[in-house]
Amino acid sequence: MAKKIVTKKVAKKEAVKKVIATKKIVPIKKTIPIKKEVQQKKIFVLDTSVILFDHNAIKNFQEHNVAIPITVLEELDNFKKGNDTINFEAREFIRYLDQLSGEYTIQNWMPINGAKRGQFKVIMNEKPKGIDAQIVFGERKADHKIINAATVMKEENPDCKVVLITKDVNLRLKAKSLNLNAEDYETGKIKNIDGLYSGNSIIEKVKSSVIDEIYAKGFINYEFVMKKKPNANHYFILKNEKNSVLCYYEAETESLRRLDKQTGHGIKPRNAEQAFALNAVLNPKVSLVTIQGMAGTGKTLIALAGALQQRSDFRQIYLARPIIPLNNRDIGFLPGDINSKINPYMEPLWDNLKMIQNQWKETDKEFQKITEMVSNEKIMISALAYIRGRSLSNILFIIDEAQNLTPLEVRTIITRAGEGTKIVFTGDIHQIDTPYLDSQSNGLSYLMDRVKDNPMYAHITLEKGERSELANLANQLL
Repeated sequence: MAKKIVTKKVAKKEAVKKVIATKKIVPIKKTIPIKKEVQQKKIFVLDTSVILFDHNAIKNFQEHNVAIPITVLEELDNFKKGNDTINFEAREFIRYLDQLSGEYTIQNWMPINGAKRGQFKVIMNEKPKGIDAQIVFGERKADHKIINAATVMKEENPDCKVVLITKDVNLRLKAKSLNLNAEDYETGKIKNIDGLYSGNSIIEKVKSSVIDEIYAKGFINYEFVMKKKPNANHYFILKNEKNSVLCYYEAETESLRRLDKQTGHGIKPRNAEQAFALNAVLNPKVSLVTIQGMAGTGKTLIALAGALQQRSDFRQIYLARPIIPLNNRDIGFLPGDINSKINPYMEPLWDNLKMIQNQWKETDKEFQKITEMVSNEKIMISALAYIRGRSLSNILFIIDEAQNLTPLEVRTIITRAGEGTKIVFTGDIHQIDTPYLDSQSNGLSYLMDRVKDNPMYAHITLEKGERSELANLANQLL
């Protein structure tokens, strides 16, 4: 019986093959249908910190819907008065929301202006059916109300992914502890901070003939040293076993131009990086400079020394820094007039100016000249909060502690520049004193990443501390 069954099966297969051959029938293969991935709808709930960072934030979530808790509006109302950037952001968002709402009621979904954008609403209900953040954390804080509002959105929209967006790290952690999705506001944030532009490079094993030609002529075409064209005003140390030379890339002539160590009002660079930084400040073709480095590397001192060296080329030297009070206490609560309020925050700038001045005796002409410039307001040291609305023409403007600025604040400062103005930003991107900024989102990092390779811009990162051996010990081991 087994042999007959096998024979019938073989005969059946042969018959099928003959039919296919004579009628040219192509066997049909089974195909698995490809399922198209449907993107899950998202609702982004914004915290107050996001609005104060960027008043246009609700426009940056593509086709997804955006909502803010009513508590955020209440907090913005407290920030709308004042001259700081956060006050400006609060006012601008409130005005935009007023225009956006028009004939709509803000507690219902309404379209966000612009193509391929989602909808917007204000969350009125901040009492979730499930876990209540105010009960869990035991306080009736605005942050806990915002978490509750996001929880309500999650309960009311089970088919959507609800994400709380906040610049407040602690608020993100609290939200995640209650099983809420929480993320940072990524717009304007540098993705690869380790690969951030340094402004200088070391090239070894350079031919002696190349270095000799740079010393003889003062320049050489970049192709004799490298294949890829470098960024404009990028600094190099070209070296071999016998000698070395400092140079920078001049985009206009496509050449590496020799850099001689210069002095700035009596201040001599102590290393190649400081020589690069001083050259950038003194270069008349460069209108925008950033100097980044840890404490003690000489950022502010080099910038100020270079400014004083060019004092006759500018109408005024203006030094400023953002005021970051301890415990975020507003300086308006401090006693005295405006000068007595801000002077404690400006002391580091005065210290650098005194260090340059104390190179000479009090009877020397150079010592007296700096005193005269201060009294005649040729040198101005002030808080950065008072820059908005001003137009700065023919001024050398130094902004210290620029890592504590937002990208919008940096943009605001640069847009104040009139004809003949040069701006120098100094700071340490790893030493942030404001709660809603970090090394990736601060204005200094943003500027370094966006403006590199522009002929009007130069940057240098200082790595070697020159304050003292004791300070270097602290930076290395503590």
